[in-house]
Amino acid sequence: MKRQRDIRLLLADVDGTLVTRGKVLTEATKAAAVELHDAGLALAITSGRPPRGMSMLIEPLNLQGAIAGFNGGVLVNTDLSVIESHTLDLATARQTLELMLDRELDAWIYTADDWFIRYKNAPHVARETSTVKFDAKVVASFTDEHLAKAVKIVGVSDDLNLVADCEKMAQRILGRNASASRSQPYYLDVTHPNANKGTVVTTLSKFFNVRPDQIATIGDMPNDVLMFHKSGFSIAMGNSSDEVKSQASAVTDTNENEGFAKAVRKFVLRSTTSECGR
Repeated sequence: MKRQRDIRLLLADVDGTLVTRGKVLTEATKAAAVELHDAGLALAITSGRPPRGMSMLIEPLNLQGAIAGFNGGVLVNTDLSVIESHTLDLATARQTLELMLDRELDAWIYTADDWFIRYKNAPHVARETSTVKFDAKVVASFTDEHLAKAVKIVGVSDDLNLVADCEKMAQRILGRNASASRSQPYYLDVTHPNANKGTVVTTLSKFFNVRPDQIATIGDMPNDVLMFHKSGFSIAMGNSSDEVKSQASAVTDTNENEGFAKAVRKFVLRSTTSECGR
């Protein structure tokens, strides 16, 4: 059965979705953003990255509304002025750090303004620096001063099974006091319970004055599934796991093969579609 799809806003994840593995915005992706704008549709982005780590995307994508960094932990305008921020409570931040270090994950702490690490040459620090375009601050140890301002705590390991297991453990132990999910196979992000991509959908619904069912979402990781479930239509990238794909309304190509641009043209700009179940 055919039905009219009334999409007013496309909310996109960044890494693994909008950009390639080399963190590049392709010309096709930029062109798709222009096509969305010309069709009168808004484009918004959300990521586990800090807001300043997404600033390089604002101009090429012609973003004109709120940007959700830290999976919704900090919402900013396009000039990076803060609209709202959600920090972890101190007890939960302490518990999160202890959980990660006890299981031999490295840990990073992000505040609204800074990124703190303990080891300059730790795995993925150089990659993250290249991605977000600013340097971490190295500290001998994390203190309550850092934890009291924590917007996101990241557990890092190249033991991907360990990260997946710690995700489940954090969700069980932290419960409703935090949101815990993998933003990459090697990153476990822990944020305020209201800082998750599902909440981003409801927040941006109010910000852009559109209904949640008028929002389409696109992403590739388990932390994107929350926004899939809150939006009217969801698209999984071809590089997603089968688990993530199974939670989406549709699946597009990979981020290395213009999956975002193809999804915009096939699923978002097309005026009708076959009725899809989740």
